Amino acid sequence: MKAHQLNIPVLPLEGGGDLKDVVLHYRVKGDIVNEPVVWVFHALTANDDPTDWWPGLFGPEGLFGKGYAVVCANVLGSPYGSSNPGNHTLSGQEFPIVTVRDTVDAQLLLAQHLGLNHIHTLIGGSFGGYQALEFAIGFEGSVEYLILLATGAEEMPWNKAIHEAQRLAMEADPTLWTGNGSKGLQAARGIGMLNYRTTNQFNHAQKDSQEALTDYRAPSYIRYQGEKLVRRFDAPSYYRLTQQLDTHHIGRGRGGIQKALSKLDAKALVLGFESDVLIPVSVQQALTHALPSAEIKVLKSAFGHDGFLLEYEQITKEILEFYNA
Repeated sequence: MKAHQLNIPVLPLEGGGDLKDVVLHYRVKGDIVNEPVVWVFHALTANDDPTDWWPGLFGPEGLFGKGYAVVCANVLGSPYGSSNPGNHTLSGQEFPIVTVRDTVDAQLLLAQHLGLNHIHTLIGGSFGGYQALEFAIGFEGSVEYLILLATGAEEMPWNKAIHEAQRLAMEADPTLWTGNGSKGLQAARGIGMLNYRTTNQFNHAQKDSQEALTDYRAPSYIRYQGEKLVRRFDAPSYYRLTQQLDTHHIGRGRGGIQKALSKLDAKALVLGFESDVLIPVSVQQALTHALPSAEIKVLKSAFGHDGFLLEYEQITKEILEFYNA
């Protein structure tokens, strides 16, 4: 996918004030004029190249690998090219809290820049689903299909509590805003991993020998995941992005969730994962009930919330049936 950037001189923020000199990093694959456009929205620590983190759907052999034009934008606050605490004139702690709606407002400007007035499919999982919903409401053109995975119409108190625990861990690292904050970020990622996967998956995959007294597999796995994120992300961005997640409520300023979603005429497929403890199936059921034209499918997965990234064979099957219905 070819990388580009859109420069936005002034972006009004939902919380008040403006963010100036905004950069939105994005990628495009294919012919957006002559091929059906699929706009994919990434989750918390991903980037604007879905072939990197969703190869089962967007790689060469994936459902959207051929015959579709693909657009993906890096969210504001992320360290993968868009304006964030590390590359903006408002750096570090000065970089403001950007809401999900602010991020999507920038993406809507990108849609105008690209001259899009019809989009075949909006698709996103988790945080990506939040963006897809906001985009569907704000887009002035038409959207044919809306595919939402492991997501909901609002950020639930459980998720906000997890994020606060992660931020407390990051704040305990004195280098959060003045250095690399790596120890705090590693701890925050460890907290997150406990909610991305499941009890059964950990107990099965990380089982120790009965003779073990040290070097237990599960703690080693948590440390490994934290270290891996430190190598590709940064703590200030992670901190601000968890705050961005907390702002998600599709009904804010729109008369509530039901009223906000009632105007959407795209056909929607909502996919939940029965083992998801982070955004459980009940949240997807509520979302489906609020959407005017939606169906829900609940998939089995050993991977909990991460099922939306890993169960691409099941996901592909459901999308094809949805398109062909």
